[in-house]
Amino acid sequence: MNKLEIYIHIPFCAKKCDYCDFLSAPCDDETVNRYVEALKYEIECARDEIKEYLVDTIFIGGGTPSILEGKQITSVLETLKNCANISDDAEITIECNPGTVDESKLKTLFAAGINRISLGLQSANDDELKSIGRIHTYDEFLESYNIARECGFNNINVDLMSALPGQTKETYVESLKKVAALNPEHISAYSLIVEDETPLEARVSNGEVDLPDEDTEREMYYATKDVLEKSGYHRYEISNYAKEGFECRHNIGYWKRVDYMGFGIGAASLVKNERYNNISELNKYIAVMDEFSDVSSIRENVQKLSIQEQMEEFMFLGLRMIDGISKTDFENCFGKSIDEVYGDVVRKEEQTGNLICEKDRIRLSDKGIDISNIVLAKFLL
Repeated sequence: MNKLEIYIHIPFCAKKCDYCDFLSAPCDDETVNRYVEALKYEIECARDEIKEYLVDTIFIGGGTPSILEGKQITSVLETLKNCANISDDAEITIECNPGTVDESKLKTLFAAGINRISLGLQSANDDELKSIGRIHTYDEFLESYNIARECGFNNINVDLMSALPGQTKETYVESLKKVAALNPEHISAYSLIVEDETPLEARVSNGEVDLPDEDTEREMYYATKDVLEKSGYHRYEISNYAKEGFECRHNIGYWKRVDYMGFGIGAASLVKNERYNNISELNKYIAVMDEFSDVSSIRENVQKLSIQEQMEEFMFLGLRMIDGISKTDFENCFGKSIDEVYGDVVRKEEQTGNLICEKDRIRLSDKGIDISNIVLAKFLL
């Protein structure tokens, strides 16, 4: 039975962060309740599709899923369990923001089968947290982290961001060291991207805040690998570090193009080499599900991927992983060798030192990782 990953989108948050362009917003209790019921109905409608697979990972993201009541999250997972064949050792993750969980809620989530928590810290510096509109402090993060440990969670990810307004290399390294000292199993470390039409973008444009210059941002990037590797974390993807055995299976599935289904507004899916996403209008989504309509009516941008597009994704997603991709896997998937399709690109990038070819594997070098977006774009046919 082929594996399937499930993504569940909870689009609500207490306050939208200044840098965020995700599909999320604050909302009233009635709308949240109706959304949860709509979500459960969408999952039930997809029962026949899901049953063809063994569900290996479930990821509840947002927004801030942890602002839902524990019983609401439990009811969504129960619906999924009734509609799916879920692996006994499935990785089940929920994103939480510090201050949105307490002991009672975390115990409920743990009892519901969630075994991985992803805590959005971003910085251990309170001034830097304020600069991006986060509503929590570092102490509140510590409280949430410690409660999660006490409730039995032994697989915790912490998100960190670099290149924040007013951040220096020294304050960023301090955040890295503070988090590493807590010994979470996984750390995701991303550089801030100032997205269009966000409050942060307006403040940057108006000169209200200063971002670190390019050289400082590059120093932060190198510091991430240095500090975390010295603390016992290995880098397994461009922006992700883990203790041995605690790599995020859900994200690895994305990079390896495992089939996945997304539920909720805006959620994306890849099923049998067909990509689509759900409509993004909250009220329309709820209305359609309230009417017990055909679930296909909320799907849009349906695209059957050509062989060429599948090959491109195999390369530019797979090469995000530090171990790179397998030549044998490519040939088994497409009936052609990598040399037939990408020989010229691979040889050129190997000669320039951006790629390393070792027996069956091709991977980015340290130099290639530094300019990964440029290198990966070369694999668009």
